[in-house]
Amino acid sequence: MRATKPRKYLAIATMAGLVTGLAACSSSGSSSSNGPGTAATGSRGSGSVNVLYAASLQDLMDKQIGPAFHSATGYSVSGFAGGSTDLAGDIKAKTQKADVFVSASPAADALLQGAKNGNWVDWYATFAKAPLVLGYNPKSSFAAQLKSKPWYDVVTEHGFRLGKTDPATDPKGVLAQEALTDAAKKNHSSTLAAMAKSQSGVYPEETLVGRLQSGQLDAGFFYTPEATAADIKTVPLTGTDLSATYTATVVNHAPDEQGADAFVKYLLGSAGKQVLTKAGFQLLPITVAGSGVPSGLKSVLPDK
Repeated sequence: MRATKPRKYLAIATMAGLVTGLAACSSSGSSSSNGPGTAATGSRGSGSVNVLYAASLQDLMDKQIGPAFHSATGYSVSGFAGGSTDLAGDIKAKTQKADVFVSASPAADALLQGAKNGNWVDWYATFAKAPLVLGYNPKSSFAAQLKSKPWYDVVTEHGFRLGKTDPATDPKGVLAQEALTDAAKKNHSSTLAAMAKSQSGVYPEETLVGRLQSGQLDAGFFYTPEATAADIKTVPLTGTDLSATYTATVVNHAPDEQGADAFVKYLLGSAGKQVLTKAGFQLLPITVAGSGVPSGLKSVLPDK
């Protein structure tokens, strides 16, 4: 395990004051999509569901999905945030136990499929996407330029501090590299090409928001919903059209399969969709790759 990279743990229990308003939207007319332990079954779950999830979902999980899921089902969430590729590696290495894996790229799920990868995942559901944008610190000396000039010109200015994630561990790093590479080709810029390959300014995904907000960076690559949640000012990546694609799956050998089913059922059900839409995610028609979907999830996942 890459122990030198800090990760953010999430433990959600009752949080009654925070949950009250969120639960209202998830309990009205949506009991059939909230999984085990809902009003539809007359019983409630207990214990903690261990969810490993893309760090771009940190705010959503911490403040919205986790508490509302607890209120609706009785289950709490013990979560672990990180780069999706990194998390897949942790699952394979057995350094992190997971009931549910929520990634920002189907490529991360593919790393867990098949005998050569340990058969950790038999299927995954694609459910949403989020555009890649450039988030900037409004106190940066380059802020005015970012609002008036092409982003690919401003980031090459002397002294500009650009943050990105490692493409080897995080899908956002792959997209950032692609944005820089595409801009380099279109503008014949050797500087942008060098930036795409450089390890300078590479940080763990779960630390990027904090570094930008504290003034350590002038700008960084983010997904629209995470930037909105953190109140980060953004400019579009003109000339590119890149997005994260979010997936969810129940991990084989999950310590709590019932709780895992309940979480995925909630996330992909009407209540979860409402939260995702409000947070700025672009919902996609749910599609399933692979086979072996648990029978308890057939109500929210399409038949193949």
